Amino acid sequence: MCFIATAPVLLRMVDKASISRYHSKEIVQGERRELSIETFLDSLKYDANGLVTAVVQDYENNEVLMVAFMNREAVRRTLESGRTCFWSRSRQQFWVKGETSGHIQVVKGVYVDCDKDALLVKVEQTGAACHENYRSCFFRLVDADGNETVVSERLTDS
Repeated sequence: MCFIATAPVLLRMVDKASISRYHSKEIVQGERRELSIETFLDSLKYDANGLVTAVVQDYENNEVLMVAFMNREAVRRTLESGRTCFWSRSRQQFWVKGETSGHIQVVKGVYVDCDKDALLVKVEQTGAACHENYRSCFFRLVDADGNETVVSERLTDS
């Protein structure tokens, strides 16, 4: 991984030489790169709609829970609040996971990929991550013929 941030994130302003070194290929394991939140947000490579893909994963067992999208402000809100915040492409608005369902995601770490166009958000998941009430959105297995088999049990509301 190229950069690790944990929420809440404490960042500091750095000079242009430091920013240039940040974008260089000089990556050392364990190196901490202290940036301002604005510098980090500027460094992300957003798509034509201003979004980055966010893969959400359980921080304890590494189960992939869901995939969603974040714009610049959603990334900021996630880092600052310690709760996942996404941009809904269909509703064109922000949504904080669990705000209405109670199935919250507490952020344990945010990782950015080497191309800086995708995020991995490790969370502590409460309840279902999926809106269909499965722990993970990836509850169907697809075979070579395109047949789908449900491989997980739906969670019960409690």
